[in-house]
Amino acid sequence: MKSLFTLVLSGWVLLLPAQNLSQYVNPMIGTDGHGHTFPGATLPYGMVQLSPDTRIDGSWDGCSGYHYSDSVIYGFSHTHLNGTGCSDYGDIMLMPTMGDVSFDPKVYGSPFSHTTEKASAGYYEVRLEKHQILARFTASTRVGFHEYTFTKAGLANLILDLNHRDKLLYGEIRVVNNRTLEVLRRSEAWAKDQWVFARIEFDTPMNIARVEANRSQQNDFYTGTELKIALQKSVNAGDKIKVKVTLSPTSYEGARLNSSEITGWDFNQVQKNAEKAWEAELSKIQISTANSDQKTVFYTALYHTMMQPNIAQDLDGSYRGRDNRIHKAEGFTYYSVFSLWDTFRAAHPLYTLIDKKRTADYINTFIKQYEQGGRLPVWELASNETDCMIGYHAVSVIADAMAKGIQGFDYQKAFEASKHSAMLDHLGLEAYKKQGFIAMDDEHESVSKTLEYAYDDWCIAQMAKILGKSDDYQYFMKRAQAWKNVFDPNTGFMRPKKNGGWDKPFDPREINNNFTEGNSWQYSFFVPQDITGMIEAYGGNSKFEAKLDEMFNSESKTTGREQVDVTGLIGQYAHGNEPSHHMAYLYNFIGKPEKTKEKVHYILNTFYKNSPDGLIGNEDCGQMSAWYVLSALGMYAVTPGIPEWTQTQPLFSSATIQMEDGSRVTLTPETPKSRLGITTVPTNTQANFVTAPKIVPVPVIEAAHKAFKDQMQVTITAQHPSHKIFYLVTVKGVDYSRVKRTFVPYVAPFTIDATSTVSAYVMEGTQTSQTIFASFFKKPNTYSIAINSTYNPQYHAGGPEGLLDGIHGTTNWRKGDWQGYQAQDFEAVVDLKETKSISTCKTFCLQDTRSWIVMPTQVAYYSSLDGVNFTLLGTLTHTVDPQDYENSIHDFALQLPKPIQARYLKVKAINFGKLPEWHIGAGGDAFIFVDEIEIN
Repeated sequence: MKSLFTLVLSGWVLLLPAQNLSQYVNPMIGTDGHGHTFPGATLPYGMVQLSPDTRIDGSWDGCSGYHYSDSVIYGFSHTHLNGTGCSDYGDIMLMPTMGDVSFDPKVYGSPFSHTTEKASAGYYEVRLEKHQILARFTASTRVGFHEYTFTKAGLANLILDLNHRDKLLYGEIRVVNNRTLEVLRRSEAWAKDQWVFARIEFDTPMNIARVEANRSQQNDFYTGTELKIALQKSVNAGDKIKVKVTLSPTSYEGARLNSSEITGWDFNQVQKNAEKAWEAELSKIQISTANSDQKTVFYTALYHTMMQPNIAQDLDGSYRGRDNRIHKAEGFTYYSVFSLWDTFRAAHPLYTLIDKKRTADYINTFIKQYEQGGRLPVWELASNETDCMIGYHAVSVIADAMAKGIQGFDYQKAFEASKHSAMLDHLGLEAYKKQGFIAMDDEHESVSKTLEYAYDDWCIAQMAKILGKSDDYQYFMKRAQAWKNVFDPNTGFMRPKKNGGWDKPFDPREINNNFTEGNSWQYSFFVPQDITGMIEAYGGNSKFEAKLDEMFNSESKTTGREQVDVTGLIGQYAHGNEPSHHMAYLYNFIGKPEKTKEKVHYILNTFYKNSPDGLIGNEDCGQMSAWYVLSALGMYAVTPGIPEWTQTQPLFSSATIQMEDGSRVTLTPETPKSRLGITTVPTNTQANFVTAPKIVPVPVIEAAHKAFKDQMQVTITAQHPSHKIFYLVTVKGVDYSRVKRTFVPYVAPFTIDATSTVSAYVMEGTQTSQTIFASFFKKPNTYSIAINSTYNPQYHAGGPEGLLDGIHGTTNWRKGDWQGYQAQDFEAVVDLKETKSISTCKTFCLQDTRSWIVMPTQVAYYSSLDGVNFTLLGTLTHTVDPQDYENSIHDFALQLPKPIQARYLKVKAINFGKLPEWHIGAGGDAFIFVDEIEIN
């Protein structure tokens, strides 16, 4: 049968028996390995995620605050991220202790054992071994509920540490009375300006034992960037202290309002309410299987998909917008935490199936973020745009909802926001619009951005089609074919381009800055909007099948940069990261569903387990689990934006999906598809979603280098021999005001001998490609260079001559213009070719501390007449703070008191060395990044 099917909901309804599905949730899945999940108490899409923190160092495997391999808990905070690759949150941390008060985490932290942990949907408990305190937690949407049982008599403390985890920009603690605190925490991490207000209530009077506040301490009101308070009470063995912590993104008043979610102090009742909330959500899909581990893995996966996005408004609808002002949501719920690069692939399509109302609310949130922040969200967190990851994948969510007829949002406004976001000039879009692709020269991660922008543009075209906007449809369908401009038919891969030509050398296994968390293998099949065109580009069904087979059967080893996200390798397929997630389903499109089934079931049964290390990669806000949920049901959205699903054999004997309108769909391997309202077509019909005129791929301009000494040959090629090439050469410094510049037919390679720009386009019949440009520079000198250090092959800047070509790299070092030297000093000798008078020497270095690139501690210059005996000319230091996280360039310029005669100049830069404790990569080796060396 055909690989695409459409779900048409049955009109009949049967009541589904209660199954107590929450008992199958194991929140420990993904807390070990690289899953980055957390085990604490939260409600579906809740504002509060109350969980233990075992990591306070910002390490990659501590992104959620908890890692199963740890043995010390430093406290319990109320916000966490589920499975991300960046560290943030951990707001409003409380920790119970006994005896003397200390604000040192190493002192107030407590050992714990997994044998005393219990975690379930909406509940977490653990015994803190240092003082034998039993800690229990549950939650409502906006309130975290703590219960501490003290097994010994003495002074019990509750420590509130606002300096926990990320940087505290400003904090306030107001002592309302001996049972209530009000707290403001403004912090900076991944989200640069996050606001959290909290109301902390105790069921018993507490005394202030100690306060640390570095700005103000008066009248029970404390402020500062160092802010902690300890509350104390004398307890007997067996006494309990209960605490309610209510969050608000807007104000103290909002926190007071939200505190009404839990009116009393009945911990067990709140826990039961949490379980009911989870039961209602989990029961939307009911599966039949005799395999208990499969059932646990499935319902934990479904649970993980429902932990975010998070409700980010008060009970009255007030929320903090992207403009940092307070607004009120009218007719919808405002959400936060949109990991869209991940979740557009499977999580959001899943929501269109079981959560249409929330899908509309997400899109209404997107629209408000566009209105208040200037564009649709990319990776929004706590009303901050992090600009992490690439694309503008909110448009995928919108297009998918519109294609499936989901109502509840303004289609016209959503289209306006989508088109606006696509027409900006940042993040490589200016070049993408101008020449139909992004080159390394324009922006880092150029191949991935070109491919993902093309898919997003197809999504915008689908919106335009629904709204009857024919001009917009044609325009964005043309942009949707930009993938053809980075596809190399000679190698069969998506490849990076540099200065109009293919970047060399090329290794499809290499992970580098031309791709986003992956390599060419993991991106060469990302054309979900034009699967037919992609198959044709590979040479048809048989060759496409062979290419897929080669990917899955290759050696499971990548080259280039170590990328911690690339895990779960089957050949070069990487299930631990999102770009690969649709690939197993591509066999369906060439009439090989048995191969799709084989690969999908292998992944389901191998990479998902009922254990703490049960996820093969980052959970990524539900995407890893959404893949499992849909695939276990026998369906996947290869192309979000069409109302169809790609199918395979389900994992279970049956599964029933309960819809919001009360209808349901039951899926079994044997159920006749006609009974389910599933439309099928023959297997030899491929999915052709591109109905606009096909574009003509751009030409390729090839030359030996970007810079040359005397002259250089330039070659221009087209993807197809029948295409005609036209080109134009513009020489720098030549006055063309009286000369008509005309593109001429390209016949053979030609030579340039001056700094020039070559423009070219291809013609097929009456259609033309977009015009591309390549710039070539005649070097300002004839110097040569011998480098005595070894640069990282990832950061070569075109080879040694790249340091003398007169082309300066920018602060965006990922574009490939810098040479990088790790764990070594940099040393090079420049040969001026003849004895010359030298008065100044400059070496340009770059710093990007976050990326381990730190300024050299010093740069020394030496001169020589014979290349053997060198004389020190001077040593330079700098004032750039290694803890300054803004990217910067420093020219180590030596001005000599008077000119000297020399033929050789040696440059030596001393590496910073091991990264210190304050750095996220503490103990690692720093890089020196060097670009131009100038001698005058």
